[in-house]
Amino acid sequence: MSGDIDGFSVESVYAELLSRAPENKMEPRMGPLFRAMELLGEPNKAFPIIHITGTNGKTSTARLIEGGLLAYGLRTGRYTSPHLSKVTERISIDGKPVADETFVRIWDEIRPYLEMVDAELAAAGEPKLTYFECVTILAYAVFADEPVDVAVVEVGLGGITDATNVGDGQVSVVTPISLDHTELLGDDVADIAYEKAGIIKPGGFLVSAAQPMGAAQVLLEKAREVGVPYRFEGVEFGVASRVMAVGGQMVTIDGLAGRYEDVPVPLHGEHQAQNAAVAVAALEAFIGGGARELDVELLRTGFSAVTSPGRLETVRTAPTIIVDAAHNPAGIKATAVAVKEAFNLTALTLVVGILAEKDAPGILEELREGFGELVNGICLTQSMSPRAIPAEELEEDALDAGFSEDLVHVEPKLDDALEWAVARAEETGDLGGGVLIIGSITLVAEARTLLGK
Repeated sequence: MSGDIDGFSVESVYAELLSRAPENKMEPRMGPLFRAMELLGEPNKAFPIIHITGTNGKTSTARLIEGGLLAYGLRTGRYTSPHLSKVTERISIDGKPVADETFVRIWDEIRPYLEMVDAELAAAGEPKLTYFECVTILAYAVFADEPVDVAVVEVGLGGITDATNVGDGQVSVVTPISLDHTELLGDDVADIAYEKAGIIKPGGFLVSAAQPMGAAQVLLEKAREVGVPYRFEGVEFGVASRVMAVGGQMVTIDGLAGRYEDVPVPLHGEHQAQNAAVAVAALEAFIGGGARELDVELLRTGFSAVTSPGRLETVRTAPTIIVDAAHNPAGIKATAVAVKEAFNLTALTLVVGILAEKDAPGILEELREGFGELVNGICLTQSMSPRAIPAEELEEDALDAGFSEDLVHVEPKLDDALEWAVARAEETGDLGGGVLIIGSITLVAEARTLLGK
């Protein structure tokens, strides 16, 4: 491949990244990241960071924080994962995916240094930099080149040895913790919280969503250990009230330094109101150390512009087709509550695909319990990801979860699954039938593409 920019494209860079160890094969190590930063002149120290971990709600919370920062006139970088349709979505500047030209140019500039790190790793008998490690290094390099005033950085997995932890958060944000990635992070919430607490650094400020007791205790102990202020939802801040509104909700939030009345949050569900409260507290911590009230008009402006693609997103009407990237039981539970609250549906057809490392029985049980009699059919399918559980294998889990045989249908190809689900939804004979596509981010990404988003 040519060394000049003309020889690269976003597609060719992405192909090169994909040739490395895949995203779910993250290495529990930090040394190569610090070595890359050293060779690149420490871009990880070029801007303040708001660092976000947790099990659910990270990307929506990141987008809400970014919206607030933009309203304050700050130049923002946002690093989130995974992407839905194009790899540049992971690295955003001022709320938009990084320009193709910038993505390619910075990759061209850092590539020789990454090859030096790869060579050192190979000499030591270690795997070369992974896909996620490389994209993370690229993000920090892009943010330093722009340069941004502040970066909102979402961890990939865990915290302690997540590649993003090469940066130190001025504010560390922890969204709700529940069981996920148990094969890597541990099988109780305290173990998982221990990993996630790794982003809490001296000189920082901890803002946490309400947590299970075991997780809250771990976060509290870590904050005290490194000597940083800590604020928890439900203790120092939270949602005071919320009412439904067109396209979302109006929320009143008790922040760390003030009460913010009637803030528009154009996202559905109580969990998104809670994400908004966490975002407000994080903004207060960043802008005024938690002691200065935010400008409520700026906050309203910032939040009103927020979108969260793939999160309770309506991609078509007549029938209503909703996509949601919930991929663990706690996420499914929040989605079920939000769908019943926000969408006036009389019947719901589910399209479900799940990745191999996820709790498929737990997800299907939560779908059955959460939606109950509303479900008029469930189509089991699979995304094109090599990690997708074959659709046929999900059938037994669905039956075990309590779905009756007459409701369960298997269509391995997603386009066939969508066709079946739409027909099933239309059988209701009124306008109240809907389709919900759920279970994995890869499934949601492919559905959005097929449905023209």
